[in-house]
Amino acid sequence: MSRNNEERTGAHEASDALPKEVTKNLDFVAPTEFVELPSRGRGYGEGHPLHGEEVVEIRFMTAKDEDILSSETLIKKGLAIERFMQNILVDKRIKTSTLLIGDRNAIIIAARRSGYGAMYETRVMCPDCGEKSQFTFDLNEPKIQESIIDEKYNISTTNKGTFIVIPPLTGYKIELRLLTGKEETHLAERMRTAKKKKQQESIISDQLRLMIVSVEGHDDQQILNTYVNNMTTQDSRYLRQAFKAITPDVRVAEDFECPSCGLEQELEVSFGADFFWPDR
Repeated sequence: MSRNNEERTGAHEASDALPKEVTKNLDFVAPTEFVELPSRGRGYGEGHPLHGEEVVEIRFMTAKDEDILSSETLIKKGLAIERFMQNILVDKRIKTSTLLIGDRNAIIIAARRSGYGAMYETRVMCPDCGEKSQFTFDLNEPKIQESIIDEKYNISTTNKGTFIVIPPLTGYKIELRLLTGKEETHLAERMRTAKKKKQQESIISDQLRLMIVSVEGHDDQQILNTYVNNMTTQDSRYLRQAFKAITPDVRVAEDFECPSCGLEQELEVSFGADFFWPDR
């Protein structure tokens, strides 16, 4: 009875197991590639698999990965990219939620390039007249920005993957950390919630609370909140400029000229699920 059920449901066809005589002649292991990390391993603590690493190994995309990226359920929940990235990382100790934003983007670009080719054609909207047109981005030429330990901002590093910055007005030692994809999602959700409820947005304060680890060695959240709420504009601007300098990133951008109104402007690719399915 169970055998007939398996035949009707195609259970044997869905199995990944192959006869030994077949596996001797066929190799179904997907190839891998090494992706250059914009962070160069800075920003990760000593216990993180990417601490001090300049590259990360990923597997080429497969049909199963395309299933993940095209899943309406995962897309609606905002989980498609996370599941996909976790699937292609060779080192399973690495969790996507702990990846720095720039490193995440580098992995996504490389995966898309190896899966569908370097030329990314999509429809773009002119920021001026709103006209939509086809435009092609070259994924072979991403713009990489590495962390800059700039003496101008009194930046120094720690063995925890964090950075010490001393703003000029207070002279406090402020410990900063780089943001991961998890924090980026958190900030975006707070912005959406504030707009939906027609509340006042607090983008700068929210970002400061996420990136500040300690003040003069004090890491109690209440102390950090009080510091942020009473921070002078001068120190806030200084910390945000220092944070921008130490934040690694990678961008895909091209000069665009609108065929309708003639506007000339640089356009940048956004790395959501649509990056893999531009025609959806």
